[in-house]
Amino acid sequence: MPAIAFPVLFLLACLAATVLAAGPAGAGEAWPGADWTRQSVVPGAALEAFEAYAFPLRDEAERSGVRSDAVVVIRDGVLVYERYAAPTTERTPHLVWSVSKSLLACLLGIAYGEGRFRLDDPALQYYPPLAGHPDLRMRHLLNWTSGLAWEEDYEYAPLRSSVVAMLYTRGREDMAGFVARHAAGAAPGTRFGYSSGDSLLLAAALKGMLPAGQYADYPWRALFEPLGITSAVWERDAAGTFIGASYAYLNARDLARIGLLMLRDGRWGERRLLPADWVAFNRSPVPGYRPRAEGLVPGGHWWLNLPLEGAPRPWPDAPADTFAALGHWGQALYVLPAEKLVIVRFADDRDPSYRHNDFLRLARAAFVSGEAR
Repeated sequence: MPAIAFPVLFLLACLAATVLAAGPAGAGEAWPGADWTRQSVVPGAALEAFEAYAFPLRDEAERSGVRSDAVVVIRDGVLVYERYAAPTTERTPHLVWSVSKSLLACLLGIAYGEGRFRLDDPALQYYPPLAGHPDLRMRHLLNWTSGLAWEEDYEYAPLRSSVVAMLYTRGREDMAGFVARHAAGAAPGTRFGYSSGDSLLLAAALKGMLPAGQYADYPWRALFEPLGITSAVWERDAAGTFIGASYAYLNARDLARIGLLMLRDGRWGERRLLPADWVAFNRSPVPGYRPRAEGLVPGGHWWLNLPLEGAPRPWPDAPADTFAALGHWGQALYVLPAEKLVIVRFADDRDPSYRHNDFLRLARAAFVSGEAR
């Protein structure tokens, strides 16, 4: 074998070291450990405009206008912005309301990947009190197309609200059981109707998929701990079922970890937590859905920014692949895959002043067009 000159050996060694340092595909991505890698955004007019919209002077007397409690922005796995309004801090587990539904979808995605259920399985297979609804499938619950006669309303119709009764009055001891006793208003899969009741049935079905004794810690063991989430609290009703529609709490940085998981199609480092087909299901519009005045397009327990049947995108100033988890009083987890952006917003909005599209337009100007350093 001919001798190799020292400069060539040195060059080969450097190349080998570079390859080893790079590791497998995706190893160059930024992933948070106990904390997030940080960069700052260059101050300027775009950032000032964003902050003026997101954090105006708060009206505590009338509780009106845009009332952000926290905003955290992650770009390509790196923390580029965070701000809080007292008493919320970076450590505060904030009630996320219906963002909980999308957390539940992630948890069910892990169970799906473990082979615990299929989308077309009858829901009663995992929750027998649904025996009166034999045609109801898991996918119907995930698409909010159960067809159950359900009234999802809060402040404006509390006396006839199914969700208020479930959470606070006659249904609160056994919320899934209360939902299961509702009559069918339409055949499953034929009519979209946003329903916290569907989410409670999913939370109860998850219990039926798991061996005895594994349900209470499953969200932490399966989802939160692998992502390094330490702030999570998830309330259960008196029957022991997670209130998967509304009563999860996380701090803003921890909720951003859920966004990064979804941004990267269910991967966390070298581990795949959510199957790719599950994430695709989450991000697919409900079959047969007709656009409505409010414009939000439902997917598999997430909200999508897709144009349907010639209607404009719900948020025209955000990319079409944007999707989100949304909750009462302005809670939001936005994922913008085309721009590698995750944004968490906690809030106490009490009127319709806040506009998703305005927030996202200003955020993109500040954190995508702007330069991080």
